[in-house]
Amino acid sequence: MKDYQTRYQDILLGGSDPATWRRMTGSDYRWNSKTLLLHGLKSDCSKYSAGKGLHGGKRNLWFRKHMRSIAFMFGLMGFLFLLDSLLVSIFDYTFLQHSTTHENSSEFQDRDAYVYRKQSPVQMYDRLLNLAASALVEKEFKQETSNFWEEPYQQASLWKPCADRKDTRNLGKSEKSNGYILVSANGGLNQQRVAICNAVVVASLLNATLVIPRFLYSNVWKDPSQFGDIYQEEYFMKFLRDEINIVIELPSQMKSLDIEAIGSLITDADLVKEAKPIDYITSVLPILLRNGVVHFLGFGNRLGFDPLPSKLQRLRCKCNFHALKFVPKIQEVGSLLVRRIRNYDAARSVLDTQLLGKFIQKAEDQDANRGSSKYLALHLRFEVDMVAYSQCEFGGGESEKKELQEYREIHFPLLIERLKTSKVVTPVELRMLGKCPLTPEEAALVLAGLGFKHGTYIYLAGSQIYGENSRMVSFTRLYPNLVTKETLLTPSELAPFRNFTSQLAALDFIACATADVFAMTDSGSQLSSLVSGFRTYFGGGHAPTLRPNKKRLAAILSQNSSIGWNSFEDRIKKMIQEGQRVHTRGYGRSIYRQPRCLACMCE
Repeated sequence: MKDYQTRYQDILLGGSDPATWRRMTGSDYRWNSKTLLLHGLKSDCSKYSAGKGLHGGKRNLWFRKHMRSIAFMFGLMGFLFLLDSLLVSIFDYTFLQHSTTHENSSEFQDRDAYVYRKQSPVQMYDRLLNLAASALVEKEFKQETSNFWEEPYQQASLWKPCADRKDTRNLGKSEKSNGYILVSANGGLNQQRVAICNAVVVASLLNATLVIPRFLYSNVWKDPSQFGDIYQEEYFMKFLRDEINIVIELPSQMKSLDIEAIGSLITDADLVKEAKPIDYITSVLPILLRNGVVHFLGFGNRLGFDPLPSKLQRLRCKCNFHALKFVPKIQEVGSLLVRRIRNYDAARSVLDTQLLGKFIQKAEDQDANRGSSKYLALHLRFEVDMVAYSQCEFGGGESEKKELQEYREIHFPLLIERLKTSKVVTPVELRMLGKCPLTPEEAALVLAGLGFKHGTYIYLAGSQIYGENSRMVSFTRLYPNLVTKETLLTPSELAPFRNFTSQLAALDFIACATADVFAMTDSGSQLSSLVSGFRTYFGGGHAPTLRPNKKRLAAILSQNSSIGWNSFEDRIKKMIQEGQRVHTRGYGRSIYRQPRCLACMCE
C-alpha cells in the first residue's frame, strides 16, 4: 500500500516515469487495483484464521457479525473489475480513433508520388546528428556566433564592379547593321539569362541588330512567360544602346520570311558547345549577310568564355549585372520576401538596391540596421530528377532503389541504354568521387559544423525536395526556423506567379542574392552560379558564399561512426574556407560565376 501511494503521489506531482499515464489507464492499472483489493481481503481473512483456535466458539457469531462486510467486499471487488474493464475499453477505443485521425490528417494529396509519398524519416548519419544537436545546444548556452557570417579574406573587398564603365577604346557600334538576329532560348530562368547575354555578345561580334529574345515553352517548366514578363524591356534596350542595336520585333517586310526554308535557322546541332568567335564568323556571318536574318533556335551553352576579346567579355558582364532588371511586379514581391525575413524595411547593401530598385527604402543612417534579422539562403538541390539521374543511394533501402530505377526508366531512357554498355560504378564509389547530390541531412550537418546556431533563419530556395517530409526531418531538427516563399507570402501575393515557374524562380534569385549568407549544395547549378557571381560582383567583400566540396565532404562523412565533433567541425570549416579563397577568374571559367577579372571588375 505504501508503494502504491508513493507511485500515485509521483503521478500527481508529475513524476519522471514516461509510462505513468499508460499504467494508470491501461493494464498496469488493472493489476494494481486487483492486487490492492485482494491484499485487503487477505488481511481480513488472516485475522479471522488467527482467532479460530482461541475463539472457536464464537466463530458463528463473528461470521454473522461480519457477513455484511464480506458481502460488501466481494460486491465492491466485482464492481471495480467491471468498471476497470469498461475504462480500459473506452481508453483503447479513444486511442485507436486518435491514431487513425492522426494518420489520415498526415496523408499528402499526391501531386507527385516521387516527392510526397508517405515515408518514415530517412537518416544516414544518426550519430553525427546527435552530436550536432548537442553542439548547437552548447553554442546557444555559450552565446557563440559563427564566423561565417562574414567573408574570411579581406582581398574580396578590393574588387569593385565596373563593367558599365565607358571604354575609351570602344569606338561604338557601327552605323550599318549586317542583319537581324533572332534568339529562341530554352530552359528555365537562369539558362535563359545566360542565353540573353550570349546573344548580346554575338550580335556585337557580327555587327547585327538583336531582336528582343523569345523564350521557348517547355513541357518541363510549363511557363509561357516572355522577356517582358520577367525583365524590363525598355531599360534593357536603353542601357545597351551604345553597344548594339536592339528592337522589339523584326521589320514588317521580314515577318513573312520562312526562316527555315531560306537556310537561316541555326540549331544547337549546328554549333559546337563553347563555340569560339571564329566559329560564328565563319559559319553564321555568311548566312546573315546573304539572308539578312538568322534565327538561333535553342541557343544553349553555345559561346565559350575564352578566347574572347576584352570588349566582348565586358559586354557580357554589362548585360548580366546591369542591363537585366526584373520587372516591378517581381521587384515588389521580392522586397516583401526580404523585408519579412529580416523584419526590416531599409536596404542594407548595393545588392538590395540593384535587385529591388525603388521597392526597398534606403537606410538613413548606420543605426537603422540595429535590430534587423540576418538570414542564410540555401539552394538545396535534391529534386527527384537530379537524385535519380545521379544513380546514387541515399539510405532509403530497397524501396527507394526500386522507385528511382522506375523513374530513370521512364524519364531517362538514354541513360538506361548507356549504362548497359558502360563500366559499372557502384553508389559507394560515386559518393566518394563527389558525384552524389547532397541530402538535406548532409546540408544541415555542414551548417552545424560551421557553427550556425539552432535559431538561424534559413530561406530555402529550389524545387520540391525528393521524399520531402522523410528527408527534411533531420534538417528541421537542427534548424527549425526554415522558410520559403510559400510560407512568407500570402496566397493572394503569390497568386500572380502561380503558373509561371520562371517568375517564381526570380523570387528565389532575389532572396538568395540579397541574403547575408548564401549556401549551395551543387556549385554546378545555374542558379547557384549566377547568384554567387552576383554576390561577388556587387557584394563588396561582404556577401559570403558557402560551397562544399562534395568529394571532401564524402570523405569526412564516411567516418560517421568514429569521428569526434571537434574534428568534424575543423575539417568542415577548412573545406569551406578554402572554397572562399579570393581568386581571379581562371581561363575558360564562367564569367557569370567568377566575374573577378579586369574585363568585369576593377581592382
